[in-house]
Amino acid sequence: MMPVKRDGKKILVCRKCGYEEESNIDMKLKENIKNKNEDKIRVVEKNKSTLPVTEIRCEKCGNNEAEWWTRQTRSTDEPETRFYRCTKCGHTWREYS
Repeated sequence: MMPVKRDGKKILVCRKCGYEEESNIDMKLKENIKNKNEDKIRVVEKNKSTLPVTEIRCEKCGNNEAEWWTRQTRSTDEPETRFYRCTKCGHTWREYS
């Protein structure tokens, strides 16, 4: 396949050796893509979380289950901060180690 170099006229250029040839042929490159039903993304639940869950009491609603994750919020020589989010009310709080 020789790409077209356009300097006012159509010139085909070989990528390997650099050979150039003038062309007066009208060229179009197009591709038709048809989506199949298998290609569609199916949403089962809107708010499906992949965070781990632990037993801890929510100070806002009293629920005993919360998702948790950690972040390095201070300098690297200090421990990470653990965050919790209640699975019932969505209240988020943190615990410093």
